Amino acid sequence: MRHCLPGLAAVVCASLLAHATPSKADAIPCPDLERRYDLVRSTALPLEVVSQSFTAAASGCDALLERLMDAGASPLARNREGDTTLSIAARNGHSSTVQMLLKRGADPEQRNLQGGTALFVAAQANKTRIVQILAAAGANMEAPGRSGVSPLSAAAFNGNERLVEMFLARGGDASAVDGTGKSAIVYAAARGFTAIVKRLLDTGVDPRQRYANDLTLLIWAAGHANDSPEVDGVRTVELVLSRGVPVDDTDDRGRTALMTAAELGHAAIVRTLLTAGADPSRRDKEGKTAADLAAGEAVRLALSGG
Repeated sequence: MRHCLPGLAAVVCASLLAHATPSKADAIPCPDLERRYDLVRSTALPLEVVSQSFTAAASGCDALLERLMDAGASPLARNREGDTTLSIAARNGHSSTVQMLLKRGADPEQRNLQGGTALFVAAQANKTRIVQILAAAGANMEAPGRSGVSPLSAAAFNGNERLVEMFLARGGDASAVDGTGKSAIVYAAARGFTAIVKRLLDTGVDPRQRYANDLTLLIWAAGHANDSPEVDGVRTVELVLSRGVPVDDTDDRGRTALMTAAELGHAAIVRTLLTAGADPSRRDKEGKTAADLAAGEAVRLALSGG
């Protein structure tokens, strides 16, 4: 999965990275966890049993987790972040653990302190199989997470075309704007996921829609994440332009897509926008042109026609 670097798309990342997905390297081997539990089992207090159940869920240790539940750990218990064993297992992609917990009475609609259900957490962590399992168990496919961000938006952020299709097929609202003023298409455009942007536009999303701070879809695409391949950013900008959007629409600072691309050093996008008729002489509310904002010689050269 692409990571987030400085730029306009950093705002997108802040909306969705409330929880970092633990790496596989962080997982403790199940035999080690079982030995630890065996050492304290006879004297373990209820709180210790519950605490160990969270660790077992994170590592996908099904047998140990069942022992801990038999010893009193509830599948409805929550840790300090409000996560249950189900959401922990979901975030870490442990399919068999998720299935076992559902059979043992785990509630897929429980939310953590960030507001995320197990399904949202799985979508956020890009765990396609887990989302499928939870959906088959009847989990709400539209229950939002932090700031009202939808599972569809989480899938779009990750560039997961398969999940995007699944959420759309289950009634996901492609036009819904969350509490941060963005919809699923913004999350995809800001990270250069052209195929998802096209799919969402084809569902009827208005390419001229205004988002928070009066940002347009074209401005978001022009200000894509710095770690996204430039060719993907260009393709996304070309796609949005092909839907007839005004090339020089401005945000609440008076900045155009050209200014945004110039400021972020996206020379290829600057050329694409100029070819589409963008006006390099336009000034924002501070009186700055794209050339004044240009980051790097390549952008300045592009603006000068070189």
